[in-house]
Amino acid sequence: MVYDVDREVAFVGQRVKQKICAALTLTAVIPLLILTYAIYAHVVPLLDPITASDDLIWFEALVIFTGLLMAAGGFVVWDLAAAVARTAEMVTEARRAEGVAAFRHDEVGTLMNSFSRMLATIEDQAAEINQFAQRLEGAYKELEFTNARLKEFSFKDDVTGLYNRRFFSIRLEEEVSRFRRFNHPVSMVLLDLDGFKAINDELGHGAGDDTLRIMADILMRYSRGINVISRWGGDEFAVLLVETTKAGARLYADRIRQVLAEYPFAHGRRITASFGIAALPEDVAPTADSVLQAADEALYAAKRAGKNRVCLCEDITAVSRAESEVERV
Repeated sequence: MVYDVDREVAFVGQRVKQKICAALTLTAVIPLLILTYAIYAHVVPLLDPITASDDLIWFEALVIFTGLLMAAGGFVVWDLAAAVARTAEMVTEARRAEGVAAFRHDEVGTLMNSFSRMLATIEDQAAEINQFAQRLEGAYKELEFTNARLKEFSFKDDVTGLYNRRFFSIRLEEEVSRFRRFNHPVSMVLLDLDGFKAINDELGHGAGDDTLRIMADILMRYSRGINVISRWGGDEFAVLLVETTKAGARLYADRIRQVLAEYPFAHGRRITASFGIAALPEDVAPTADSVLQAADEALYAAKRAGKNRVCLCEDITAVSRAESEVERV
């Protein structure tokens, strides 16, 4: 069966070669002969005897040039025919070698069959290794994604979805360090919800969590993307205002305070907040602890001054003096 197929392939290759040769003869050689005969038999006698020699030279040059073009095209087609024939012969030899390996039962046939089986086994193992590598790569990407999600969750607050205190502390250290290098302004706003304990005690922790989430949404909505917003703890929130002076932080805090005071909460209670602001380079030494302490003191000064207000570092002394005068009275 293999021998019949091989003979048929070789026969087809020879037939293709013969057909191409016949096509060359019909399309190139015969038309060229006819053209030459027509020129010398019918065109040359009609030429002017005076200019016949010059025109004859041009006709001969035209015929030679046409013949060269046909020869070049014929060579290309002949080379193609030879390539087809060689391909057919190679296929025939390859199949004949396979047939020998398949039907020989001596030592050579046994070795060739064993080698073929080894190659098949190696190909199967290579495919399995490739599949294993793909699965390993997929598992590695999934592990990277999981690690990224775990890292994100470790820096996020469960209730509000904001960054937690740990992440805020890291970013504050980075911004203070950047201030020391480049002297770019940075401000911190610390805010605390007024009367939040009553919401939890009277309406339940569900209402309290909803209030915290709405507060987080307000902070996100009215903040720039480069700002760092976090739940500091309980009903306290911290906002790191990058590239923002103390005056800009004051405008930001006043806007948040007004929006929160007018927000229609579903539980019907009016919620306000007190704000404390600390900024570099105006207020404290360029350390994260100094900024935190100054913002915290400004926040509690706002609380002592009557809540629902914004206090800066310089307001702390004024609030303390007012409290002292009240106590003396």
